[in-house]
Amino acid sequence: MNVYFLGILFSIVFVAAVIDLMRRRLLLEQYSLFWLGMGLVIFLLSVFPGVLNSVAVVLGIFYAPSLLFFVGFLFMLLTMLQLTVTLSRLTTRSVRLVQEVAILRAELESGESKKTSERGGDTNDETVQDA
Repeated sequence: MNVYFLGILFSIVFVAAVIDLMRRRLLLEQYSLFWLGMGLVIFLLSVFPGVLNSVAVVLGIFYAPSLLFFVGFLFMLLTMLQLTVTLSRLTTRSVRLVQEVAILRAELESGESKKTSERGGDTNDETVQDA
């Protein structure tokens, strides 16, 4: 079986899977465009092996299909970097959110304790029972 044929087959299945994930709303559009672009690049390089061979010769790669794997490897590195940046940003936001909730909870509890002390320490108050 020809490596280029496998590349074409893989890229078609890959693009179909990305479209299905988008349709089921499991993949956001901002990420899906990136994946669709990669599938299109692999498809085009597999359909037009002359371009792949020319680029491989320029880069000094002796076996042109290995350029497909190299491009895929670089793509995965860039994807991992982008996802790590997104994860870092979300972690920072989560920490801030937890801190804000803790501050609001402390303010709420201190406000309730002031109300209780102003009422004379009534333990039958509904706000004290809910806390």
